Amino acid sequence: MSRNLQYVTARLPMLQVEEEDLEKNPQFSKLLLEMCQFLEASGASVWLCNELEESHREMRIQRKLWFRSEVIYRLIQEILIELQVKKQEGTITDEENKFQDGLQQCLLVSECSRLLSDPDPVPGSVPLLGLEKQDLHDLLPSQMDVLWLRERLHKQLEDALRKKCFNFLSFHQPETDEEGEVLRAAKALRLATTLEDEKRRLKNEQEKHHEMGELLEKQQEMYPSVLLRCLALLRQAASDLRLQAQTDIDRMNAEYLETKSNAYLLKLRIEELQVLTDTYTPEKVEVHKYIRSNLESAVKSEKTELSASRQILASYEFLGTKFEELVQEYTRLRDKIKDNRWAIQELSKTLP
Repeated sequence: MSRNLQYVTARLPMLQVEEEDLEKNPQFSKLLLEMCQFLEASGASVWLCNELEESHREMRIQRKLWFRSEVIYRLIQEILIELQVKKQEGTITDEENKFQDGLQQCLLVSECSRLLSDPDPVPGSVPLLGLEKQDLHDLLPSQMDVLWLRERLHKQLEDALRKKCFNFLSFHQPETDEEGEVLRAAKALRLATTLEDEKRRLKNEQEKHHEMGELLEKQQEMYPSVLLRCLALLRQAASDLRLQAQTDIDRMNAEYLETKSNAYLLKLRIEELQVLTDTYTPEKVEVHKYIRSNLESAVKSEKTELSASRQILASYEFLGTKFEELVQEYTRLRDKIKDNRWAIQELSKTLP
């Protein structure tokens, strides 16, 4: 970036000027450099900015004076309200009653004098109600009472201001409630400076935040073009490397598929084992073992009986035809006994 562009951008940030514009138009660059001597960063002229700054300074002074008068006026109103409350409650002293009446009288005369004062008097004009300021001054208390009221009012205003400062300090710095009055008074004196510093710090942070927001907007505007350029480069690189890396890609895909199939087989085996584990709990396995041992014992005893029966049958077969005749006779007798039992049961059902 050239020095001219840096200078113009720093002095006139509202202008969106590119370096190519200055190189193609040298007269335009010269015009911008001359304008920077007469314009501020906001675009206004230097003279106008100076006048505006002077007006702001005068306004701050007048506002400060107005705030001072307003604070004193409101404190006087609060003092009068407190005295009026005491008067209604019947706890007001004679001295406080005298102070209230004199203060109200002086405040009324002051307000009426302000109404009579005309900043732009017209020659030959008659004042309001034909009254002059001297007429109102005659209504003030005596000079001695005025001095006494002023001294007492100064003391009460100091106490009220000190109390409000301490209240504001407690609100801003609650940890100062447990400190001494001298230390709190010192901190209260520095409170205005502390607030100005905090205000300045917050303003600087706000400006930084605004600058970061503008920078973020610029970056957001730049991101799409940068991303499109990167995407084009990636496409070109992919097109150049696709044929060279196709064999490796196919091999890696085959290895990946093989590994994936093995993983699926292992997963199926795990699921099968999990089903078996969920189906055959340790209690069920113990029961199956018990049943199996009983069945093995029963099979063993049956085999023993079968072996004994075979031995008996072998001894009977040794008898030959006599054994067959005995078996037939035994079978006939058993059938006859069975028929007789059935006939007896039927006769028993028919008999009453």
